Amino acid sequence: MKKLVVFGNRYQQDDTASVTSLLDHLRRCGLEIAVECNYLDFLFGSKPSGFDSFDPNHVPDADMALSLGGDGTFLTTAMWVSPQGMPILGLNLGHLGYLTAGSLTEGGQVLEDVLAGRCRIEERTMLQVHCDAIEIPHPWALNEVAILRHDTSSMLDMETRLRSHELTTYRGDGLIVSTPTGSTAYNMSVGGPILEPTTSCMVLSPISPHSLTMRPLVVRDDSEIAVRTHSRAAQYEVSIDGEVTLCPTGSLLTIGRAPYCARVVQCQGNNFASTLRQKLLWGTDRR
Repeated sequence: MKKLVVFGNRYQQDDTASVTSLLDHLRRCGLEIAVECNYLDFLFGSKPSGFDSFDPNHVPDADMALSLGGDGTFLTTAMWVSPQGMPILGLNLGHLGYLTAGSLTEGGQVLEDVLAGRCRIEERTMLQVHCDAIEIPHPWALNEVAILRHDTSSMLDMETRLRSHELTTYRGDGLIVSTPTGSTAYNMSVGGPILEPTTSCMVLSPISPHSLTMRPLVVRDDSEIAVRTHSRAAQYEVSIDGEVTLCPTGSLLTIGRAPYCARVVQCQGNNFASTLRQKLLWGTDRR
């Protein structure tokens, strides 16, 4: 590995010294480092840094992307670099860091393992969404696409088709279409199933459904899901990994697998079972 591009969380003020120390260490190891321009300004302000910078709309070619922050930063990094097939290594500066390979304090060791080849790359399904009424600026999601109410307490009617076949009309507060990676995010909070992140499927989970028979549904990840949403309000919200777009009521959303995957770097010792135990406290003794 010769070059890293770096994205970061601009709200973690207390960690800037540790981050700059880590970047200096990587440069001394002989790596060429380019830092996303807004994050570089956050770290150094007007002071010279010695690092190259780049606009996220024009990410330079690199061997790996380094995400410094929590899961939100990781999702943003995936949005910018996944079309290039660039692997992403996450170091956690936030609270949960479910998607990251380790913490910032472990960063030196994690990167030594990566440089020594003691890591693997997992390919994770991403979603792509299209609206027939408006253009969605960033239509790709690693976690989920969520259809939500906007400025109303009235429930939504979401006419849903699966692979061109009529499925049902979900009535309630909304609908989540989640990847396996996102199954432990919004999907889990509404009672959806936890999926192993490398499985080839996605899950539809209704939010506060009007009918108790409306349960989460797991489908193949090559499925196309079409949803036409009706509401008393003029608009409804489409949240794509937390980035919200307003769509006109009656418009049609088409959700399917993106033409590329997110390539997530995992270190030796990181696995699905250990992540559940450490991040979701499945190993906590409650006796």
